[in-house]
Amino acid sequence: MLNATRTFGLLRLVAVSVVVLSGCTVQPPLPDDGYVNVVGGRVAFRVIGNARKTQATPLLVIHGGPGGNTCASALTLADIAARRPVIVYDQLGSGYSERINDLDTLARLPRFASEVTAIRNELGLDEIHLLGGSWGTAVAIEYLVTTEQTGVKSVTLVGPFVSAKQWLRDTDTLVARLSATSQQAIREAIANNDYSTPQFAAANDEFMRTFVTRNGVSQALRSECARTPPGDSGLYEYMWGPSEFIANGTLKNLDLRDRLHELNLPVLFIIGEHDEARPDTVREYQRQIAGSQLAILPDAGHSSLTDRPELFNRTLNDFLSKIDAGDK
Repeated sequence: MLNATRTFGLLRLVAVSVVVLSGCTVQPPLPDDGYVNVVGGRVAFRVIGNARKTQATPLLVIHGGPGGNTCASALTLADIAARRPVIVYDQLGSGYSERINDLDTLARLPRFASEVTAIRNELGLDEIHLLGGSWGTAVAIEYLVTTEQTGVKSVTLVGPFVSAKQWLRDTDTLVARLSATSQQAIREAIANNDYSTPQFAAANDEFMRTFVTRNGVSQALRSECARTPPGDSGLYEYMWGPSEFIANGTLKNLDLRDRLHELNLPVLFIIGEHDEARPDTVREYQRQIAGSQLAILPDAGHSSLTDRPELFNRTLNDFLSKIDAGDK
């Protein structure tokens, strides 16, 4: 459930207000950045791009993890942000947001979904497009099927994490495609509960460059993310486990497959050709949502946005533009 991430500049606390002129209610432009109070603390957000004053519906982005952040968004979503406001935020426990002081109480999927409500309320986002990446897709689905679909014009699910057991089955399938040396190192790490060996590090690197980020990371993106507080690894291990290859955390029984049919809005799946969220699996998810679409980006892994940014942006822009134009 790994995903690329993004940096915030100097953050300031902002209050979003409604201005009343001559009896008319006017929504002011979105702020550039700030904090929003959520259950358990404050989360940091940022609006990127030069299209804040346009009439195009904003895109709200939910990053992966758990414990990732949004450091990649300004560079990788630039073409989207040129046409509409793009709101990114670090989930509680991640990036520039406050850390979680009670994992047992706060590191729960419904609480992460409630952050979307808080951000929409604070920023006055009556209408949005929603995008979730990897773990962020579970947050998006949970929000939509348990809280609110009103005003959400579409949802894009990137490298979707829908079922923990299915994720592990797919991961096992992909591990079987690695070198025999890497397969053995991963088996030994799981058996010994020891992920600190050089052999496992080499096997994990092979998995990542084959199925996660196939085309490397640019120096600009490395520099951007180097300035961002790192993701909270304790949160990842608490909710998922010690590595991508085993789930023994609180998400080990997560399964949202039976709720996919409740998504009564335009849905786009985006995956890489070599994604951890395997194409065969995502096609099954797509079949459960009437009218949903699937885009498979060639020569891309799980981090399809960083592997194929131009194609990703073009695919997403086409989808969002058609919806905004009423072509559903």
